[in-house]
Amino acid sequence: MDNFFEILSHCPLFNGITTSDLTGMLKCLNAKSVEFSKGDSIFLEGDPAQFVGVVLDGAIQILQEDYYGNRSVLTILEPGELFAEVFSCAGLNAIPVSAIAIKKSTVLLLNCQQMFTVCGNACRFHSQLLQNLLKVMAMKNLAMTQKIRYMSQKTTKDKLTAFLLDQAKQNDSSEFVIPYDRQALADYLGVERSAMSVELSKLKKNGQIDTKGSWFRLKELNA
Repeated sequence: MDNFFEILSHCPLFNGITTSDLTGMLKCLNAKSVEFSKGDSIFLEGDPAQFVGVVLDGAIQILQEDYYGNRSVLTILEPGELFAEVFSCAGLNAIPVSAIAIKKSTVLLLNCQQMFTVCGNACRFHSQLLQNLLKVMAMKNLAMTQKIRYMSQKTTKDKLTAFLLDQAKQNDSSEFVIPYDRQALADYLGVERSAMSVELSKLKKNGQIDTKGSWFRLKELNA
């Protein structure tokens, strides 16, 4: 676990918590690190909300499937990012999404009941931990609002344009790498991959963007 302390120190859940407190906190929360191979599930839709996870290494995809098996990628999580906390806070008996490792990954699992209950040892980090958790949830709510804005656009081109312009703004550069492959981006935006590929080809042909894989450079792209 010591190998991942640098990652944990940058996780927003642990802001303001010292390394010395972190060691004791992980013991108090019955934390354990688990390795997953590419394609393994950390949890599946319908599983009980028993833990809060932190990605230590690799990448985790959070997705949801409808009745017919059509999937929608909600987000992709990288080292230092938190997941499943919303469902644990809501006290759900069944998680409505799945978490899948999209590459070899290591995940830290924290006992959710221990997180939300001040222990008998009166650990001084608990109040800070809960404050951090509320902030993380608020930021994720903003991210979901952003996703809804993309999906509310009328056309595939409009969804792509809104997404790419936001990525440039967030990276403060016209050149950037997105955290999705083409299929994952299509799932995230709620569009067909083939239709999205057609629009990307048009934008590239018209000289509005350059792109290869997950790399993009905006040239004359306008909303």
